[in-house]
Amino acid sequence: MNAVSSALVAALLTAGATTGAAADNWPSRPVTMVLPFGAGGATDAIGRVVGERMSKGLDQPVVISNRAGAGGEIAATSVAKSPADGYTILFATVSTLVVLPLTKPSLGYNVAKDFVPIGLVAKSPNLLLVSPRLPVNSLQELIAYAKQNPGKLNFASSGTGTNTHLIGEAFKFQAGIEAIHVPYRTGVQAFAELTEGQIHFSFDTIVWSLPQVQAGKLKSFGITSAQRSKIAPEIPTIAEQGLPGFEGITWYAVMTPVGTPEPVLATLRKELAAALNDPAVVERVRGFGAEAAFGGPDEYATLIKQETAKWGRIVKQANIKVR
Repeated sequence: MNAVSSALVAALLTAGATTGAAADNWPSRPVTMVLPFGAGGATDAIGRVVGERMSKGLDQPVVISNRAGAGGEIAATSVAKSPADGYTILFATVSTLVVLPLTKPSLGYNVAKDFVPIGLVAKSPNLLLVSPRLPVNSLQELIAYAKQNPGKLNFASSGTGTNTHLIGEAFKFQAGIEAIHVPYRTGVQAFAELTEGQIHFSFDTIVWSLPQVQAGKLKSFGITSAQRSKIAPEIPTIAEQGLPGFEGITWYAVMTPVGTPEPVLATLRKELAAALNDPAVVERVRGFGAEAAFGGPDEYATLIKQETAKWGRIVKQANIKVR
């Protein structure tokens, strides 16, 4: 072996030893958890609760970084391009991991190639919200009214290609009705027009929607989860009211760049699981409309496959594209 080859081998061995030592001592500084939406929403709140609890086990702060914009693409792309050392992780949603890849032809990240799951975090149902000015008082009456007035109803979403848009389209197809999609940039604007009757129905997270329903400002004829929610058990599922199998939930997962060392992944998964098994965390997450439950790589793989297939059919059927 010549001098150059010997030097190269020595350098590679040293690099490997350094990487191994770094993984063994991980974390030696704060971990940044990047969130795809701004402060104040349910995603932000749940991410902060989980990050705060994880920091105790890691013995290092988990710093929250809100990088909103482009439906989550900005945040996901920034993490995908970060070093695979465990110090930058992504608090992702179904929109980030499934909906955007299905609806936007060109993304700055590839879920399968750029990320590895730390674990699933929680699932949150949505409520079917109906304008109080619409002369219907049940899910079946809403469907019947829509069929009697084809093309005259509309539904709101938080934007074209978003989770609530896809849920609305899925509802249309399964119920066999026609309704025009109206995308909004803010929930406040959609809520105002839903209350006034310009918008006829929409789907939104239970944590935001339930107070509006309880105050009598909106009607709700069903919840989008497979089972009734512990938060509002009096609201029946849409599936149990004649649309079997109907489900459209918001779910959350923590991801890290592919190539992150296995010891680091193991530590992150251990602390995420510990956080989600903490009764205090479970209670706080439930307060934001979600049910906390850790799911490892196998559960994630099953969910991502099922969700991609399901929403892929809806995207194709509705011809949804985001520029």
